[in-house]
Parts: sequence; C-alpha cells; structure tokens
Amino acid sequence: MAFLRKQKVFSKKWLIDYTLIIVGSFILASGFVLFITPYKIVPGGVYGISIVLHYVLGTPVGLMALAFDIPLTIIGIKVLGPRFGVKTVVGFVLTAFFNDGITYLYGYEPLVHGDALLSSIFGGLFLGVGLGLIFKSKATSGGSDIVAMIISKYTHLPVGQLMIMVDSTIVLLGLIVFKDWKIPLYSLIVIFITGKVLDTILEGLNYDKVLFIISDKFEEIGEKIIHDLNRGGTFIAGKGMYNQKEKQIIFTVVNRREVALLQEFIHRVDAHAFVTVLNSNEILGEGFKSLGTKLEC
Repeated sequence: MAFLRKQKVFSKKWLIDYTLIIVGSFILASGFVLFITPYKIVPGGVYGISIVLHYVLGTPVGLMALAFDIPLTIIGIKVLGPRFGVKTVVGFVLTAFFNDGITYLYGYEPLVHGDALLSSIFGGLFLGVGLGLIFKSKATSGGSDIVAMIISKYTHLPVGQLMIMVDSTIVLLGLIVFKDWKIPLYSLIVIFITGKVLDTILEGLNYDKVLFIISDKFEEIGEKIIHDLNRGGTFIAGKGMYNQKEKQIIFTVVNRREVALLQEFIHRVDAHAFVTVLNSNEILGEGFKSLGTKLEC
C-alpha cells in the first residue's frame, strides 16, 4: 500500500512545498557551517557522524552525510515501504550541497569566535527552523529517523524513544573521539533547542487553553461561555467516582485572557466547581484554524 500521494507538478502546493524544502535546506546547512561544525558539536543524526568523520578523516561534511542518507533511504524503502518520497531525497541532497557549498565559500571558521555556548544556541535555532520548514513540506530528514523506524519495526519500541537512543549514541561517539566533555554538553543544548524550535514551527505559537469544568451550575457557566465569551463547548455526561452522582462536564477552548474571566465567573457562581486547565498545542475546527487550511500549509 502506498503511503505517499503524488502532487501535480508546478501546482501551487508543489511550488510551496519545494520552496520550503529549498529554504529549509539552506537554513539547516547554514546552521551546521556557521555554528555547529566549527566547534565540533555533534547533534546526533548523520550530520553528527559526518562532523566526527570530518575531523578524523578530513572528509567533507555534506558529502559524507549524503553517503549515509542514500543507502539508508534505499534500505528504508525496502524494509518500511514507500514512505520516503522525492521530496525527502531532494531535501537531504540540497542540504548536503548547501553545506559543502557554503563551506567552500565561507570556510571553516565559526561565525561567532570563542563562544561555543552562543553558537550552540543559535545553531539549534537554525537547525530547528530548517528542519521545521522541511517537515512542513511533508518531507522527512532521513538519516537516523530511518534507522529508528527500522529498529521499531522489529522491536516494537516507540520511534520517538529510539530516535533519542540513536542520537544519544552518536553524541557519545563525539565524546569518545574528541575526548572532551564539553562536546556532548553543547550537543545536548543544540538537540534541546532544535526540538523546541521545530515544535514551534510545526505547531505554531498557540495561546489557547482547553478547559474541563465540573459544576452543578453547568447551565449558567455554559451561557457565560456562549453569550459573553462568544465561544462554543460540549456537555459531556459523567459520573462521580466517589458518590456515583451524575455530572455534566463542560469541555471548551478559550484563550489566555478568557481563562481568567471564566475562572472568576465560575468562582462567583460555584465556589466548589472543579476546573482543569490544559495547554493546547493546536486547535483545529470551527472557530479556529480548519483542518483543510492546515493540510494546505
């Protein structure tokens, strides 16, 4: 069964996706050349291995990453099926090309001299933005992601945990080769910041809050949500675990300012109400960003 849908060449979506890949690959490569590689930082993945090999054997970072990515992608297609399309291949080829191209033009000197910590922070920022743009085009970064997916198929362990294990192994490789404890510590900073920035790029900055409200005054609270806050919600039938009493649970989504207004009102009408407030990564549906709009991005 195919996992990938073909896109019409030169359609609007096709142009947007490949623009994201090109820009993302350039930013990603710039992060390695300007901030990561000069300080021997090893942020996991095939580029982490390639940076180690660069300092041991003198090989170009981009070319070595490409030498890993191509066979890994072929193996991934054979083992996992057609999950890795043309966009993924274009992404890692462009990243390798930009990496060695920028290195040829700029050299091996860091953009910020004598400050590995600042370079780790901005390196993670560049890597997160670059990967985020590539992921938004529905491509993957290849490399260690594919290794984790293959191991997961046979061990049934979560892919996320396996990716952490694979990248941690590569970080430890940097410690063994360079014999400097600062290398893995800086590398962990890069990995952490990359992950946070990547999540922000993919999910956006979201200030919406999810509320679950249990109160005997559910009708009054529902009126407040609908008429004063101009929001919607859902009544969910529930039952108390202790006294087995039937309850109505209000499920609603509001922004940060509206949380304070609603909490004040709830306290006024029912001081014994039970309110759970959760941070929301993303809200899709009527009144918010539609699922169709997200898929078009």
